[in-house]
Amino acid sequence: MAAVTDAGSASDLKHLQGGGFRARVQRFGGHLAGMIMPNIGAFIAWGLITALFIPTGWTPNETIGQLVSPMITYLLPLLIGYTGGHMVHGRRGAVIGAVATIGVIVGAEVPMFLGAMIMGPLAAYLLKLIDNALHGKVKAGFEMLVANFSLGILGGIMAIIGLLGVGPIVTSLTRIAGVGVNALVTSGLLPLASIIVEPAKVLFLNNAINQGILTPLGLVQASETGKSILFMVESNPGPGLGVLVAYLLFGPKRLRPSVPGAILVHFFGGIHEIYFPYILMKPRLILATICGGAAGIATALVTGAGLVASPSPGSIIAYTLVTPRGGFLGVYASILVATLVSLAVASALLGFGRKAGDDEDVPGAETSDAPATDPGADADGLAPTTPAAAGDTAPSAVPVAAGAAAAGAAGAAGAASTDTRPSVNGKDVRKLIVACDAGMGSSVMLASQMRKKLKPYNVEVEHSPVNSIPGDAQVVLTQGELADRARNIAPNAVVVPFKQFMGDPAFTRIENAIKDGGEIRG
Repeated sequence: MAAVTDAGSASDLKHLQGGGFRARVQRFGGHLAGMIMPNIGAFIAWGLITALFIPTGWTPNETIGQLVSPMITYLLPLLIGYTGGHMVHGRRGAVIGAVATIGVIVGAEVPMFLGAMIMGPLAAYLLKLIDNALHGKVKAGFEMLVANFSLGILGGIMAIIGLLGVGPIVTSLTRIAGVGVNALVTSGLLPLASIIVEPAKVLFLNNAINQGILTPLGLVQASETGKSILFMVESNPGPGLGVLVAYLLFGPKRLRPSVPGAILVHFFGGIHEIYFPYILMKPRLILATICGGAAGIATALVTGAGLVASPSPGSIIAYTLVTPRGGFLGVYASILVATLVSLAVASALLGFGRKAGDDEDVPGAETSDAPATDPGADADGLAPTTPAAAGDTAPSAVPVAAGAAAAGAAGAAGAASTDTRPSVNGKDVRKLIVACDAGMGSSVMLASQMRKKLKPYNVEVEHSPVNSIPGDAQVVLTQGELADRARNIAPNAVVVPFKQFMGDPAFTRIENAIKDGGEIRG
């Protein structure tokens, strides 16, 4: 049941202390994904060149095909190292990250994606320590000299360490991981990976798994065989599509209007995060995605399917673009089988619509296990004293928790004096950030929607990774599972969690609060 808590509650303490184990894992995974996601375009460029111009490609061309090896050996790892360094220490960190990465590239016999993920951030962190130690201690006129030589000396040392130490070690680890993956593939046990992958996805570890683990291993495999099944393990849209179709046919009636749009965004837009809340509403449906994912992988194994690069985002369009010549039957069959199996299991778990009229497990209904929220706030973090929160009746796929809202209103007066969370008057909001795990998928879509809503009120709306929320953000809109991380990164901002990417009451309430001058609390 949705609950309203007092200030200083356990949930407050939890997010102040770092958000718990899951938040720490999400944070680490976000850093891994943050090094890959900005460079996905380069990965796709390499994949398309590979698919088109290698000897077994669509239009073999020996001259153009010469690009394939240098891109995967040098360009892609250097981009990762550069990006990882930039995440830690800005432009100087990016430069030394690239310098350190070249060491592991030269010292390795396989594409050095993992080595780049280690050396880029590590070198940047060490440079950051040196810069902080020297800050204010260098005589005027010598700043540039010291800055350049500190980077150059440390960069040279890190490149040598990468060449002689890290490179060979990572090569061995990569080979061991490759042997393990090949063993799973040849033994037919790879479908069991869905037992880990699918639950982790709905905990917003999808980018960490796909971009941080499977994509680097898949690129190594694709460089040797021209394709890899590993690109399909996490990104297959079939399991999520099956759950969404089951919701459309047999889910609670209040949710059905939101499902067609979610299906389009998921299947054609590749934004998988849009179906995660539907799983979280009824956690037992994770069994459907596990079964669907395993069935899709098994089908890919049987048909010999694979992709030439990571399909990011994981849409049917991206899948089509990175499918090798002659591989469409296996790839499409994998998606279709995953969808049908997930649909069948999810439909059974939903009782084939026998409880479609109930509010069971719907966020906002009394059976919801929505996370605890701010005292005097509704389930979306907006004060019920605002005109929107008090009387908002905008249609939505997810009804507001009537009991929680009433309880929040009753306790608002007593809690107001002790509530220390940030708050802002809607009229004062000038910058709103939409944050997701990697800042490139669901947040882009939602930021576009909110930008249109708030354009008349001169509010700047941007999207961002949750780990990189700008310091001048006044309001941060993020999925409920990421709210604690957002509060840790931006403690002075008002963090408003939401459940649904489409039609959530929080969106309309923020708009109304900005329009009418209502209070928004974190």
